[in-house]
Amino acid sequence: MRIVLIGPPGAGKGTQAKRLTERLQVPHLSTGDMLREAMRQGTEAGHQAEPFMKTGRLVPDQLVHQLVIERVARADCAGGYLLDGFPRTAAQANMLDKMLAERKTPLDLAVQIHVPKEILLERLAGRGRQDDDELVIVKRLEQYDELTEPMAAYYQGRGTLREIDGLGSPDEVFARIEAELNGVRA
Repeated sequence: MRIVLIGPPGAGKGTQAKRLTERLQVPHLSTGDMLREAMRQGTEAGHQAEPFMKTGRLVPDQLVHQLVIERVARADCAGGYLLDGFPRTAAQANMLDKMLAERKTPLDLAVQIHVPKEILLERLAGRGRQDDDELVIVKRLEQYDELTEPMAAYYQGRGTLREIDGLGSPDEVFARIEAELNGVRA
């Protein structure tokens, strides 16, 4: 199963992605993790991404798209995968759809986790990651609203979007996601 997980920073995507990938036995492809690893390793992609990530701006589409293309071509993705952090824009969603169409492996589902902004700010402030200082958090949430919401609308128009309430315990949120998965598989 090929799934895109959508939600603002702090919505619990990482927690839910871990559960989903264990349940479905597919790899978790986090573009944020891929970009941070590229920065740690000092790769060309890492050098290009670093100024964007340190200031809370989105990394250019082409750079992220290239990382994703390389990653989904690996053998462990043949049975499916969960994309987390890509696509973030309608343009990226369109690029992904074209790539998947060329491979004859369409996206099965886009899951969007909704959490109120005040809760997101509380969660992110407690995370302590280097890219989670207050100004960066606010910038990332603004960009999410501007760019990612239209991307979710793109998937809504294609009939693949499922919207999930992200409040409650991780178990409660996962149960909601699982119910949507079961509906798609039925």
